[in-house]
Amino acid sequence: MPHRRQVLTLGAAIVAFDALGLGWVTQAQADTGAAGIPVPRLDGELVTDAAALAEAADDYGQIAHRRPRAVLRPGSVADVVKVVRFAAEHRIPVAVRGQGHSTYGQAQAPAGVVIDSRTLARVHRVSAAGAVVDAGATWLEVTKAALAVGLVPPVATDYLGLSVGGTLSVGGVGGATSHHGMLVDTVRELEVVTGEGKLVRCSPTVERELFEAVLGGLGQYAVIVKATLRLVPAATTARIYHLSYPDLRSMTAAQRIALADGRFDYLEGQVTWTGSGWGYLLEGGIYHCAGTPDDNAVLRGLPKAAKTEVTPMPYFDWLNRIYALVEQLRPLKFPNPWLNLFLPDRATDSYVENLLAKFTPADTGGGPILLYPFAGKRITRPMVALPNSPIVFLLSVLRVVAPPEESVVQKLLADNRSAYEQALAVGGTQYPIGSIPGRPQDWQRHYGTAYGRARRLKSRFDPRGILAPEQGIF
Repeated sequence: MPHRRQVLTLGAAIVAFDALGLGWVTQAQADTGAAGIPVPRLDGELVTDAAALAEAADDYGQIAHRRPRAVLRPGSVADVVKVVRFAAEHRIPVAVRGQGHSTYGQAQAPAGVVIDSRTLARVHRVSAAGAVVDAGATWLEVTKAALAVGLVPPVATDYLGLSVGGTLSVGGVGGATSHHGMLVDTVRELEVVTGEGKLVRCSPTVERELFEAVLGGLGQYAVIVKATLRLVPAATTARIYHLSYPDLRSMTAAQRIALADGRFDYLEGQVTWTGSGWGYLLEGGIYHCAGTPDDNAVLRGLPKAAKTEVTPMPYFDWLNRIYALVEQLRPLKFPNPWLNLFLPDRATDSYVENLLAKFTPADTGGGPILLYPFAGKRITRPMVALPNSPIVFLLSVLRVVAPPEESVVQKLLADNRSAYEQALAVGGTQYPIGSIPGRPQDWQRHYGTAYGRARRLKSRFDPRGILAPEQGIF
């Protein structure tokens, strides 16, 4: 029986690249006389079938649909090295797609190669020294493996179905960011493939410049293939506090107090439509194993809430609370023109009040609005661009257009652009996972004085400029 290296996907497998025709040659085409530059032999497969290309041209946002010319399903890290090196030689764009949870085509590569990292998704080992995992593993898989030995990643995104590599490329923020920073701040070591096709191990002490460039670097400098993640002891119970406030400033005042004294292990907040107006909900959590926290002590010193609900639940159930909902929504393919911003503390209250004054429930489509603070000093990775503020608020308007309607999508995209411009005017930045129509000068403003460094790093680690082209940074 032929080895998989020799027979990839029968006639659909790519065997050569036709540089003049700017296309790929499959085995079936080669059998009829088509020729080109031979591609390296692979442990996985490089394919051009319609289903693979359509999936790679899709994402959770359902707004951008840009087809690549091929999809790599790597069978090994060596496959990533070979294909990136080949792509660099022939100036073929390359992007990495994990779980496809981007919202504006950030992981697409028109006329290029999309690397489907789901075929590299092994959790190699878990111990007190950390978790060593492939980039295609999801945080759900990592969390389950860690909990099996009484450990857990320090920070969890609200949805655990994201890939490790994709999250580390953007930052990774959640309710525990108030204590531990973003997920990029919890990484001990990476294995990456640079834009030249070089496999490099990097950390805070080895190839530090590359390490810091990749974490939160939006896929511009290298492809993450493996990560070593810090772990902490896990709790068994989450005690969740929902404090309802009648106005925004009461909620954010409570959040600032809770952030300052660290009383909650998890600190977030939501703006919700009550049927007659906007409501404001502080969401705090205390994680514990033995004993029950004193609720009166936990709430002491916070502005009095109009309503307080306290709910204990198993720790894992809390971490994984929205996974099933997202998995139910994904097949419906509703457009999701999200707005994700970082706001300086001094401007947050007035900015959000002005934004909400223009909002109706139709502007969110029933999607949640998240608003919560963290200390800027917790974020240590230089490629994560934040406002110059001791306290930063994340504002996420997770819009849904249901049923899909193109005119509504376009209106909300225009609204996102306007909201972004207003955020820039008060010193805000974007958390670049959302759907904001871009302009050439945006990224220079985003990185500010660090933009020159970003360009230098791009020239050093991806000199042909092939990686993550749809971010539009350079």
